[in-house]
Amino acid sequence: MRHYSTIQVEIFAVLTISLAEREMTLLEVFLRKGGSLCLVVATILLAATGLASAQEEVVTKVVPKSKAAIKQSFAPVVKQAAPTVVNVYVRHRVEQAVSPFFNDPFFRRFFGEQRGVPRERIQNSLGSGVLVGSDGVVVTNYHVIRSGGESEITVALNDGREFPATLILKDEQTDLAVLRLKGDGAEFPSIQFADSDSLEVGDLVLAIGDPFGVGQTVTSGIVSALARTKVGISDYQFFIQTDAAINPGNSGGALVDMDGQLVGINTAIFSKSGGSHGIGFAIPSNMVRIVVQSALKGGKVQRPWLGASLQTLTSDLAESLGLARPAGAMVTRVHAKGPAKTAGLKVGDVIVSVDGTDVQNPEALEYRFVTKGVGGNVELGLYRDGKRFRTTIATVIPIEEPPRDTRDLTGPHPFAGSRVANLSPAVSAELGLDDDSDTGVVVLNVERRSNAGQLGLRKGDIIVGVNDQDIASVNQLAVLLQTQSGRWQLAIERRGKVFKLALRG
Repeated sequence: MRHYSTIQVEIFAVLTISLAEREMTLLEVFLRKGGSLCLVVATILLAATGLASAQEEVVTKVVPKSKAAIKQSFAPVVKQAAPTVVNVYVRHRVEQAVSPFFNDPFFRRFFGEQRGVPRERIQNSLGSGVLVGSDGVVVTNYHVIRSGGESEITVALNDGREFPATLILKDEQTDLAVLRLKGDGAEFPSIQFADSDSLEVGDLVLAIGDPFGVGQTVTSGIVSALARTKVGISDYQFFIQTDAAINPGNSGGALVDMDGQLVGINTAIFSKSGGSHGIGFAIPSNMVRIVVQSALKGGKVQRPWLGASLQTLTSDLAESLGLARPAGAMVTRVHAKGPAKTAGLKVGDVIVSVDGTDVQNPEALEYRFVTKGVGGNVELGLYRDGKRFRTTIATVIPIEEPPRDTRDLTGPHPFAGSRVANLSPAVSAELGLDDDSDTGVVVLNVERRSNAGQLGLRKGDIIVGVNDQDIASVNQLAVLLQTQSGRWQLAIERRGKVFKLALRG
């Protein structure tokens, strides 16, 4: 036999009223059946709740009643942001390589002596950019304006106007460049920076640029991922990934949110065919803002110096350190005069957060730290000996110690045609080198048709040894190169690996 509670019985009694009682109110019937006032209220509430639930379950499809409902689109966002996206045309004057066949008298007989002389040719490139200042400040990708020679830059606006532009800052490490239009006091549209740290996966975004040079194009998508660090585009590996179509020519264009504000600069795509496969990457606006501010303050990017070398935390390392998961960056070296040393960091510490934001690896830590700017303090969350604690580190620029002593090397030796300097934290930061070496001589530039160029020396190489002598300074290297000749044993460090060469002559 089924059992009912008191309230269930009384509610059931109400529902089984006689025909004569149908003319009575629900309250009168309920009281007549012996129910209490509290149960009356409960019954009415239950009935109302059931009715509301039934109404919610019925989904009625209706025809849009207003013009606004019919025409919902991204058009208002595009109208706000599109005028700030520009085309960047660059004409490079580059030296044309001459075929070695023209050194042969037989070929010179037919083609003339002038064919054996190197000539200049014009190379054009096209990209996109974004106006971030009403006075004509444009940010684009470094690889859009990069050249080995003299360049002429022209910027075309969305309204058809064209202006010559000058380069006021180029930052190869972030793949960003800042231009200024020669507008003779003209007012330009500009876009506002959004806080890229507020983005979430799934947010709607628009990519605006000039793909393939066909004209300004808008594509839509979502934020597919954040903090992509294995892309290999620039030194600061921290990108927004989006499925908004990005194609060649979109580089330097805008990635905007639904408020029409800039959340990133479109930079690269993952593609085997050259077209969009729905995997595009953008530099976060918080990094872009730092570079633009540096350009306006004097044309040199100043980034805070951590003063420590870092290593990715593996599962084995995390387990050995008593951590639940491999997240963070382990300190492998602390510079003796760096801010990390002053803050009390030690080798073996694991940095897991920056100002309360978790970091998964050294690239994420570096991005979070650099975008704080200089002249302040940052709180680091750490694990040491299985215990978590916090410390504050100052955001200061790297020191130039020893002084760089820049020199152009000449003479009958393998390094002729190179420009070198003393290695310091400041020089390492400028070249994007790991801050692992305290001393040494670093290569700043190499002439292609020189001894150093033929040797294969590259910008960023570190000269660590000559003829079994460790090289600690530019002055020591210069003296050594003048006193020895004929036989050379060289030790060159490149990307953390040391190569040894033996040469004669």
